[in-house]
Amino acid sequence: MAETARGSIGAQSAFDEDAMRRKKGRSLKPLMQLLPHVLRYKGMIAFAVFSLVMAAMATLAVPIAVRRMIDHGFSAENSQFIDQYFGVMFVVVFILALASGGRFYFVNWIGERVVADLRERVFSHVIGLSPSFYEKTRTGEILSRLTADTTAIKAAVGASMSIALRNLVLSIGAIIMMIYTSAYLSSLVLLALPVIVIPIIVFGRMVRKLSRRAQDTLADTGAFAGEYFEGIRTVQAYTQEQRGRSRFAQAVETAFEAAQSRMKMRAIMTVLVIFLIFSSIVGVLWIGAQEVLAGNISGGALGQFVLYAAFAAGALGEFSQVWGEVQLAAGAAERLTELLDIEPEIAPPAKPKLLPKPVRGALRFNEVSFTYPTRGDEQALEKLDFSVQPGERVAIVGPSGAGKSTILNLLLRYYDPQGGAVTLDDVNIRDVLPEDLRGQIAIVHQDPFIFAATVAENIRFSRPAASDDEVQEAARAALADDFISAMPDGYDTGLGERGITLSGGQRQRIAIARAILRDAPILLLDEATSALDAQSETLVQQALEGLMKDRTSLVIAHRLATVKHADRILVLDHGKIISTGTHEELIRKDGLYAELAKLQFDGQKKAEK
Repeated sequence: MAETARGSIGAQSAFDEDAMRRKKGRSLKPLMQLLPHVLRYKGMIAFAVFSLVMAAMATLAVPIAVRRMIDHGFSAENSQFIDQYFGVMFVVVFILALASGGRFYFVNWIGERVVADLRERVFSHVIGLSPSFYEKTRTGEILSRLTADTTAIKAAVGASMSIALRNLVLSIGAIIMMIYTSAYLSSLVLLALPVIVIPIIVFGRMVRKLSRRAQDTLADTGAFAGEYFEGIRTVQAYTQEQRGRSRFAQAVETAFEAAQSRMKMRAIMTVLVIFLIFSSIVGVLWIGAQEVLAGNISGGALGQFVLYAAFAAGALGEFSQVWGEVQLAAGAAERLTELLDIEPEIAPPAKPKLLPKPVRGALRFNEVSFTYPTRGDEQALEKLDFSVQPGERVAIVGPSGAGKSTILNLLLRYYDPQGGAVTLDDVNIRDVLPEDLRGQIAIVHQDPFIFAATVAENIRFSRPAASDDEVQEAARAALADDFISAMPDGYDTGLGERGITLSGGQRQRIAIARAILRDAPILLLDEATSALDAQSETLVQQALEGLMKDRTSLVIAHRLATVKHADRILVLDHGKIISTGTHEELIRKDGLYAELAKLQFDGQKKAEK
């Protein structure tokens, strides 16, 4: 059942197919890609390394004191020496405490800073990807990588890396001092190292693979939950709450099983490594006792060696546990790397051209052919050829799937055509920076997106630097000022997620106000009134009339009543223009437009009766 849940819920992930094809490395290479982020903060790294070394040196000084006390200290004539030595040891302990605190702070600061930079980089990259990426990708999957994966990296780069570095330095220092104390006993310990290290490497790779699977299943679970929450009204309207609970429970169980497998492997690795380490120490200690009895080394030297061996063993034991966290972070870094490796399909030109100033708004589709990447060989547009003069109001009508919205998508350069060219003021839009192109366009969608922010912030989204007066002026022009002023906090009223507190007509007028504030020479209207009732449509249409004045306007509409006053109407069918003219001319031609008009207007008359 758990596998079924993973299959049903994870199947839609945009990354799954690519991730399966991508060869998974078994090294820490993904973490190495974080080095540029770490190396930005050389000063903090220097403080962290200094604190690390001081803490290690203070710790390694303790066995030397134990040896001296065992060999020289326990006699009446050396009592003053013992007092002095313990005084020095208090100083060493203070240095150890101070250095340990510094190590913790500086390493964790670097971890937090690196993850903050990484989150900014991932968000900045993803928000610049082409719309086709979002057509194939669930937002929950992206958010999981942006939050859960970066949190795993933070744990590794911060706390885990702090512990790992401390134990690495401590183990190296302890091994050096072991060799200095007794080369013979040290050689016996070194012979046992391969037996200890090989399981760490083997099990570490297995833990990393399982960690990657755990992160993937967690992302699938989050994506599924996000999808259901976003569509909660549809879920409840069709009474699918129980089905959602069941599928989410299966997804959670799958994620738990993946995490459980990882935890089991880490537990086995920890047991095996600690057993091997301390068994080796016990064996060497037994041999060392024989050496003391034979008079080859002193009891103090053996005590010093045992303490260093214990330090090295403890450090390696802790390192084996931290290694699992590092492997988890490597899996998370690998997932983030996959995301960062995705290139935008719409790339800025190497040598961008500038649009004329001011932009007049002359548009031309020159023999444009286009096929959506996800639709195989089915052409959305086929050698489409038309032009729009500056200030002209052109309507585009036709049945569903005719290619109307595709025209707007190409004009906004969400996609590039496979054939032909789109020009603005005789400049190919491929040669213009996408942000420069889109800066000349305002758009009103059929279902405009309203952010979980205030009214003013939503209107100001098109021009963040606009003043309060300009925002209110745009709202008045959009016939939105009356209902906004009636809200509890006026323009400072929060609108909730996706503008849930607004009616359809109110959302449209907020979007129109946003487009008015943009003050762009080109206006795109994508079914801006099709979902409204008659009263709301009248108000929105009045607002649109004011918005279209003196602007090049492309209007897509199913309701032909909204395009009757267009300067020109293009009739599309199967990606081709089959007719063009004014409303009256097209009615007289008795073609597809006349058929659509007859169906709509006759149906409207029957509804009115």
